[in-house]
Amino acid sequence: MSRVYNFSAGPAVLPEEVLREAAEEMMDYRGCGMSVMEMSHRSKVFDDIIKEAEQDIRDLMNIPDNYKVLFLQGGASQQFAAIPMNLMKNKKAGYIVTGQWAKKAYQEAKLYGEAIELASSADETFSYIPDCSDLDIPDDLDYVYICENNTIYGTKFKTLPNTKGKDLVADVSSCFLSEPIDVSKYAVVYGGVQKNVGPAGMVIVIIREDLIRDDVLPGTPTMLKYKTQADADSLYNTPPCYTIYICGKVFKWLKKMGGLEAMKAHNEKKAKILYDFLDESKMFKGTVRKEDRSLMNVPFVTGDADLDAKFVAEAKAAGFENLKGHRTVGGMRASIYNAMPIEGVEKLVEFMKDFEAKNS
Repeated sequence: MSRVYNFSAGPAVLPEEVLREAAEEMMDYRGCGMSVMEMSHRSKVFDDIIKEAEQDIRDLMNIPDNYKVLFLQGGASQQFAAIPMNLMKNKKAGYIVTGQWAKKAYQEAKLYGEAIELASSADETFSYIPDCSDLDIPDDLDYVYICENNTIYGTKFKTLPNTKGKDLVADVSSCFLSEPIDVSKYAVVYGGVQKNVGPAGMVIVIIREDLIRDDVLPGTPTMLKYKTQADADSLYNTPPCYTIYICGKVFKWLKKMGGLEAMKAHNEKKAKILYDFLDESKMFKGTVRKEDRSLMNVPFVTGDADLDAKFVAEAKAAGFENLKGHRTVGGMRASIYNAMPIEGVEKLVEFMKDFEAKNS
């Protein structure tokens, strides 16, 4: 059968070129007689794969030399614990709660010290980003934490919070590599790769070297110490080898596409097609304040749960997969990550126009 348009929030669409290349190398990676799935993580062949992947992401993001890049297991959710364990020297951190993942990170941090909610958009179902230009930040705060793009609610920080000199930690899982960022503005920037970068099973952590140290919270597991992972170049134990390999291919694809500036332009063009339609539609409405809209995740509703369900079912039958909104908010959501082609969004809008005409 032909491929569907996959609007899943994660695991999500990957570039077809990458999938085809991986398929060609499945039985025999570059003449070594085996698949990357089968090879030792200590082999010369794999050493080349991981080193090249790291160099490519460094090139793409212009990562400064005083930052380490770590390829780790446990997904982004494991970092909810690793961050306070490694960074809470004063046992005090500030969290800006703009969605479910920021909230989970905030609740997890409370297990390890005093977590303070600096701002929140829970009052309007996380449909906006609060003003973070003048937050009340205590002097002894170890760091300020944000989830930069909120996958479920479709909001994005367009301006980073004013942390008043405190270290900024950001979960960028759902906007990873979708546009350029200035890594030097962050102490830690990390993301689960299964949304915009590769297959599930890995988180990439980019961390300033002065934060990698031995004096972590008592009881921190060896595996969760950034120092353990950094000292071993992400090879303390068997890493998610195949995921690293595919991510490496995605990095090459991004370079070939023109890098992150080109991706940003491509993503803005794509999102505009969908948002412009939502703004003029009589049936479908976007749920996010305009200035805070994500380029990656676009939630929308009809205002009628039965009509929403009908739309999702008919869209699926027409080859548009995974448009159902997250179970906590309902409605619909189109995740339009880097690898979603522009025609996927154009065809979705055509389908929505047709659905609206037939059902109004």
